[in-house]
Amino acid sequence: MNILSPVIEKSAALVPIHLQIKGAHIFQKIKQGIVKGTPVPEFYERPLPDVETLALEDIDVSNPFLFRQNRWQSYFKRLRDECPVHYQKNSPFGPFWSVTRYEDIMFVDKHHDLFSAEPIISIGGQPEGLAIETFIAMDPPKHDLQRQAVQDVVAPKNLKEMEALIRCRAEDVLDNLPIGEPFDWVQDVSIELTSRMLATLFDFPYEERHKLAYWSDVAASSPEATGGTGSMNEAFTVAAEVAKRFSQLWREKEAKKAAGEELGFDLISLLLSNENTQDLIDRPMEFLGNIVLLLVGGNDTTRNSMTSGVHALNQFPDEFVKLKNDPSLIPNMVSEIIRWQTPLAYMRRVAKEDVELNGQTIKKGDKVVMWYVSGNRDERAIDQPDQFMVDRKNARKHLSFGFGVHRCMGNRLAEMQLRILWEELLKRFDNIEVIDDPKYVQSNFVKGYTQLMVKLTARTS
Repeated sequence: MNILSPVIEKSAALVPIHLQIKGAHIFQKIKQGIVKGTPVPEFYERPLPDVETLALEDIDVSNPFLFRQNRWQSYFKRLRDECPVHYQKNSPFGPFWSVTRYEDIMFVDKHHDLFSAEPIISIGGQPEGLAIETFIAMDPPKHDLQRQAVQDVVAPKNLKEMEALIRCRAEDVLDNLPIGEPFDWVQDVSIELTSRMLATLFDFPYEERHKLAYWSDVAASSPEATGGTGSMNEAFTVAAEVAKRFSQLWREKEAKKAAGEELGFDLISLLLSNENTQDLIDRPMEFLGNIVLLLVGGNDTTRNSMTSGVHALNQFPDEFVKLKNDPSLIPNMVSEIIRWQTPLAYMRRVAKEDVELNGQTIKKGDKVVMWYVSGNRDERAIDQPDQFMVDRKNARKHLSFGFGVHRCMGNRLAEMQLRILWEELLKRFDNIEVIDDPKYVQSNFVKGYTQLMVKLTARTS
């Protein structure tokens, strides 16, 4: 148990959360100067070897450069073929089981009675002193109560009301893109659109929207948890900024509620309106954790799918022709993009008891990683999985949103954003040409892009 958590919880009513985090940051720096805590993994990039040169027990798919170097397909294929439930005992994140086939992943995901989501969904642990709690890393019934509090933000009625706003913002972004000149799709389209959407979901000041994407990036880049490039100082600084800004938003809406004013359908208002979460701000690690969860969930998944659709259609140009000839394929293609990209590569669980899975005995307490990115390329479940097909049959039969009680709450919102984006793209552009190799995120969790240089050709008819 983190020794700071009880102190932070007891001081919640007296000290603002951001000051508590700053105090924890100072404590950690002093502690590091006196005694050595849990070592933070350090990662140095070198070319990954051909997977066929490795002994099976030496394959470590937690390597954060696997996606960055785009070598992941062959590594996961070998595990699927030779050892679909694979034990790695010597990773920088500790020992863990990799579950790599579609059906086995479904089994783990659907059996929350056998596999716990607590205390964290990443392979590694959290930065020392920042042990936040999130409902995605909780088991029922607590998970269900907190999820229920915010799921109305993506209820069908609310989505319908948001559609016009999403389309308006997509139109504004696309109408201001340069024609015939190179630009970075990640920065100018994907990040911009998702930042605008996050500002809407949180009722966050629109002019400060770019902070949301930055905060999300830092939260997901912990070296301890995902092999990312973050640092302790940056993690604590951002955590304090998030806590301060969202505490202010919470108190403003709390005052409106006390004055009898009707609250909206943004995430903060929904949390305040639910009896199970209306005091969430008095539980600092849960408050901060769920804000971070909703930020990352609304940022990385949609943003990287927005980029991967462009990348995929450049790799499979015949599919782009097919799409332009029949725009009614857009909704189906959206599901194919999400499968083909798999923007979050995995979710972690912990075995609650000894479990037999595909010939292997997983012991109680063992860490189990469901590699969605592998299951979405499993030839046993998906026909020609490495092909991108805009008209794929059963395109929604993918693992990217998870299954069971933890299935992605915002899946319909993500699909709607991507659908609107491609509807508006086809109205304006005849071609979106990728002009340089993409650059990828350093992480074993976020399967994403840092840059995709493109050039647009305007539609002439």
